[in-house]
Amino acid sequence: MEWLAVEDALAELSVQRQTLYAYVSRGLVRAKADDEDPRRSLYAAGDIKKLRGRRRGARRRSEVAAGAISWGEPVLESAISTVRDGELIYRGKSASALADKSTLEDIARLLWRTEEAATDTPRAKSLGATPKARAFAYLSHRAASDAPSLGRAPAALQRDAWSILHGFAGALVGHTGEGRLHVRLAAAWSVKGRQADLIRRALVLMSDHELNPSTFAVRIAASTGAPLAACTLAGLSTLAGPLHGEAPVRALAQLDALLTAPDMRADLRAMIARGDQIAGWSHPLYPDGDIRARNLLKALKPSAPIAKVLRAIEAETGEKPNCDAALAALTRELYLPAEATFSIFALARMTGWLAHAMEQRETNRLIRPRARYIGD
Repeated sequence: MEWLAVEDALAELSVQRQTLYAYVSRGLVRAKADDEDPRRSLYAAGDIKKLRGRRRGARRRSEVAAGAISWGEPVLESAISTVRDGELIYRGKSASALADKSTLEDIARLLWRTEEAATDTPRAKSLGATPKARAFAYLSHRAASDAPSLGRAPAALQRDAWSILHGFAGALVGHTGEGRLHVRLAAAWSVKGRQADLIRRALVLMSDHELNPSTFAVRIAASTGAPLAACTLAGLSTLAGPLHGEAPVRALAQLDALLTAPDMRADLRAMIARGDQIAGWSHPLYPDGDIRARNLLKALKPSAPIAKVLRAIEAETGEKPNCDAALAALTRELYLPAEATFSIFALARMTGWLAHAMEQRETNRLIRPRARYIGD
């Protein structure tokens, strides 16, 4: 079988990298690691040729739009982040490299293209027994009282963004707190030193991931001129779904079940035989493995029991861990509460949501798709 390098595959199809990765995720193009450089992928020439022939035929606008909704071609332009050759990029910089030293505040400055504002975070209602409940209460209160984003200067929106980010962190931990955001999370969970630095790394790696479901929801809200808090509330509502921000919680539950199983491999095989979805494994945008998981797990160096479970799942499924499995491993390795997976994911992604909301306002365009009616 003939295989093509990514540059040749893109030239043959005349598409962007994200589109090629989407074709791989949908099973239209087979991919494998390059034997000479495992960090790069090769693509089946026969699949590329077949797909090129299909693309030559004219397609109706409705078909193009419908295909774009589910891992299809990009539907919005953004300069904030992308996945390129298996690497997550924030404004032209490798997220993996940034994760070595940067804080979440550093990433906010990068994504928002601004310096950190010294702001007096307003006290807003953050009632609730769990971080998620307090987070929803905090954003709901601000969404109802903050000024709309429509027509406001970028500097004013940036001040709002810093205020929301710090206030949101306070809602998650249950008090205002001081210090860098990762330190505040770590203090709430009574960890410090190397453990706090691992939380910092996770926050950086999870900050943004191009046009995922919650970010798309944020941009739709921002396109209407809604307050930034309302935009991020739309994102948080979407993140709360089991197939998005709750996926690490499911991965943690499965990890715990396998860690305590009398016969871990037998239980794992039973899960697979039942057709259970193994949460936290594989990702359509990373045919060779999620770079975020690889980075975090390498720094984490999981203990033998956790590492054994991860190796067993990879061996049985043939898949590699994604960021959900890595967050689950981090949570269990550091003895964090189960709610930590959601708190890390939500606080990190808040940075990206705010960046996308402000970028969408710069376009000054309303996002208004059409529906294709299929009823009577």
